[in-house]
Amino acid sequence: MIKRFNRIVNSGRPVLVDFYADWCIPCRMMPPILKEVKTQFRQLRIIKVDVDRFPDIAISCKIKNLPTVVLFQEGKIHWSGTGVQEVDDISMALKELL
Repeated sequence: MIKRFNRIVNSGRPVLVDFYADWCIPCRMMPPILKEVKTQFRQLRIIKVDVDRFPDIAISCKIKNLPTVVLFQEGKIHWSGTGVQEVDDISMALKELL
């Protein structure tokens, strides 16, 4: 799975990764926020990574808190936010990138 993850985040397309866990209550607040972001930035790819199922990916990205959202461009971290993020904060990071 980590090879597939690396292939996705190393693409030329911006990728927003939502690191979450099913037991995390604040993580449940992120899907509608990410859906709104996706409507504004159609070229953005959004993926979710369950840190309990794929701890190797979480470790490789140094995820320590949940939820954490990380914006990758060509394999490099452009921006990250911990906790429930606002649409405007994610959008601002995307506008800087695009």
